[in-house]
Amino acid sequence: MIKHKIYFIYVLHHNKWGEMRILISPKNLEEAIEAQEGGADIIDVKNPAEGSLGANFPWIISEVKEAVVKGSTELSATIGDFDYKPGTASLAALGAAVAGADYVKVGLYGIRSYEEGLNLLEGVVKAVKDYDSRKKVVGACYSDYARISSLHPFKLPQIGKEAGVDVVMVDTGIKDGKSTFEFMSQDQIKIFINLARENGLEVAIAGAISWEHLPILKELQPDIVGVRSIVCEKGRDSKIRREKVARLIKELRQG
Repeated sequence: MIKHKIYFIYVLHHNKWGEMRILISPKNLEEAIEAQEGGADIIDVKNPAEGSLGANFPWIISEVKEAVVKGSTELSATIGDFDYKPGTASLAALGAAVAGADYVKVGLYGIRSYEEGLNLLEGVVKAVKDYDSRKKVVGACYSDYARISSLHPFKLPQIGKEAGVDVVMVDTGIKDGKSTFEFMSQDQIKIFINLARENGLEVAIAGAISWEHLPILKELQPDIVGVRSIVCEKGRDSKIRREKVARLIKELRQG
């Protein structure tokens, strides 16, 4: 009973004082400027050509950090969709942190077990936090886990807590236009969010988010909503536009 009361108070606090932060994923400085001018809370540098969480070059991360990230805007960087290569992931994570990322995001794409996920995330957390304890680590799993034979999303929050990450995220592993909401029901996503919060973690939802999903996200209230395609001219491979970023933020934050 006491546990439930504590959790209820936390939810009230979150809803009253917090609001969903909008993460926009540009691939270069030009797009990062568009995202920042549109009002993005987090600029998430990635390279879509290398996968769902494809890594960009460290000099692009640094360039965006120096030119765009100001005030309350934060910088995130993806380091890749990883198989079980904890050493490689740890080294990549340190590179992203040194380049200036406030959030270092790693995808557990080829991870099959709890132990593999834990070992990989522990290495990433140590690499990042030993360099700068203020930086945050995001562990990402995939809503379409069944078709890529990856870790079930419900296992990630406990792994993340044990490893010491700050945020857990669900995204789509294969970028073919299918949304997270096609692979996980609203109730399943709610379970994922609740598991994250029960483990003391923030939670992010991404994966081909479209305008029709915004009312659902407003109901679910994750801490972070991550997008790219919805704010591009004509889909994921086109350019981000500031007016679409502004529209997205306005619609998500309307009462």
